[in-house]
Amino acid sequence: MTHPVRHSRSGLPAALHELDDLRTRMDQLMHAVFPIGGPLEFGAGEPWAPLADVVDAEDAYLVELDLPGVDKDQVTVEVAEGELGIHGEIEEKEHAGVVRRHSRRTGRFDYRTTLPPNSDTEHVSADLTSGVLTVRVPKTETGKAHRVEITG
Repeated sequence: MTHPVRHSRSGLPAALHELDDLRTRMDQLMHAVFPIGGPLEFGAGEPWAPLADVVDAEDAYLVELDLPGVDKDQVTVEVAEGELGIHGEIEEKEHAGVVRRHSRRTGRFDYRTTLPPNSDTEHVSADLTSGVLTVRVPKTETGKAHRVEITG
């Protein structure tokens, strides 16, 4: 049985309009608790970490970071002392109109992760395609698990 979709006066389905209202009220509450420039203000103060997936593939570790709208010149990928560091800055876009909601992250970002001992840090590669940075860290042969023969 299908139910008709109710629409609000703005043309949005009623459920989406209610979710939008709830988000607006939550934003107001967060700004009341943490004033502008506080710990939750995007783009202010300390660097933030982008969303990332770390995949343990058969021959490599893949780190995929969401960096929409970022050029490769705005990102630095470094490997030092068994740690992968990715940092840069996302600049806020200029808008011709009035910004009604600002929830996209801007400012300095910094992502760090410790690499496993079997990481080949000499052959790390990085590719930025469609707003996703993929860093490939190959695995070395010496760190792979192997079966130990029992004698006696």
